[in-house]
Amino acid sequence: MSNETVTYSLESVLKEIKDSIKEVNQKMDTLQRDVNQKIDTLQQDVHQKIDTLQRDVNQKIDTLQGDVNQKIDTLQGDVSDLKVGQAKLTEKVEGMDKRLEKVENEQSTLVKAISDLQGWMA
Repeated sequence: MSNETVTYSLESVLKEIKDSIKEVNQKMDTLQRDVNQKIDTLQQDVHQKIDTLQRDVNQKIDTLQGDVNQKIDTLQGDVSDLKVGQAKLTEKVEGMDKRLEKVENEQSTLVKAISDLQGWMA
């Protein structure tokens, strides 16, 4: 074994350190670009999935709203039909009331006539 001494100049050591730092900086820059690119890709994927989900939800809400509107329209039609039916029934009841009054008047007249006849025959 020999004891050899190696000497380097301070300038050469500093140059080696600077070159190493430069290389590390380049690697970090590359890593940062890769990470940023992956984050951007993930962010785009998330936005796309959110947009798709929002479209699906909006479509389902529109379908439900259409169904509800159709049911409301049907109910409004049924209510209108009931109102028309009620008006017809009211007309019939009023007609029946008038006929009943007429029958009662005729009955009263007949009872009076029979009473008069009985009084005349007696």
